[in-house]
Amino acid sequence: MTASVYERLAEALDRLPNRFPRTQSGVEIAILQKIFSIEEASLASELGRKMETYNVIAERLELRAEEVKSRLIDMSKRGLVWSDERDGKPRFRLAPFVVGIYEAQLDAMNHELAHLVEDYFEEGGIVGIMRPQPAIHRVIPSRKAVKSEWILPYDDVKAILLASKTFRVRDCICRVQQDYVGRKCDFPLKTCLSFSSIERPPRLGDISLEEALGVLDKAEDIGLVHTVSNVMKGIGYVCNCCGCCCGILRGITEFDVKDSVAHANYYAIIDPDSCLGCGTCIERCQVQAICKRDGVAVVNREQCIGCGLCVTGCPNDVAKLQRKSADEIVDPPADFNTWEHERLLNRTRKVKA
Repeated sequence: MTASVYERLAEALDRLPNRFPRTQSGVEIAILQKIFSIEEASLASELGRKMETYNVIAERLELRAEEVKSRLIDMSKRGLVWSDERDGKPRFRLAPFVVGIYEAQLDAMNHELAHLVEDYFEEGGIVGIMRPQPAIHRVIPSRKAVKSEWILPYDDVKAILLASKTFRVRDCICRVQQDYVGRKCDFPLKTCLSFSSIERPPRLGDISLEEALGVLDKAEDIGLVHTVSNVMKGIGYVCNCCGCCCGILRGITEFDVKDSVAHANYYAIIDPDSCLGCGTCIERCQVQAICKRDGVAVVNREQCIGCGLCVTGCPNDVAKLQRKSADEIVDPPADFNTWEHERLLNRTRKVKA
């Protein structure tokens, strides 16, 4: 009985656009058992991507409305379900595993959960989650690497922050998880930035706009890639990623999913006549898109994700970002609902093919 509840939850998560692919070992069930109580798993397994009021959910499941409400509110605080409010009534839906449930496990992450997650990623989890399109995340180029007059509006992270009211920074869940399994880098933990355009009273842990912009500047200085939700509107966070810990970029660096992240609509070029071959750009590239050939740095344009770290780090000012031609530019989906619709449509087409 207990196992079947978690099986149903795993299937419900895999039906979401983000996916939660099953593995031969069933390690994903052990992950869910670590995160959800059996009562929570039973309730969550009956939810999907549609927002519903607790009354509707309770009636469908023939449960007491107040009990369902209390449990859903608690689960939403822990990131297991998502909630919003319409006409003064709270609504709930199942959160995806990535991005969603996994990122909410900062306080719960420990040696056992970290190793279960790593096993899941290595047994097909990353490939199954990252391969479907549109990609979950997209790259935003470093602020100092692009010309303000030709940056695309949805890539202007400073403008996005200026339109926001509240800001927070927290530890990167990927590096926290990797600390338990053997992290390969020494990048700092506190690099994940979140923000909102909704006014609310100040909370402990809030930071100022200036501090938020400082987080982005520091990330660029030390060589981290800005990634955001792959949408035009409704962006609420910036992850600052490394290729060795970040699940999104590990799709490229370890699991051969070249479109694991949506590339920025820019690409790096390095002037071979001016390059001194110092290797700084090679060290800073998080996806191994630059190599040295005949003593100078050469960019593999197909692998370049357009982050601009080679530009901001070049001591000789010979690396540049170039905007792609009009026929190469791929606009992200308008919003999250559109993204979910497109991803489900693409998954259905692939199954039929």
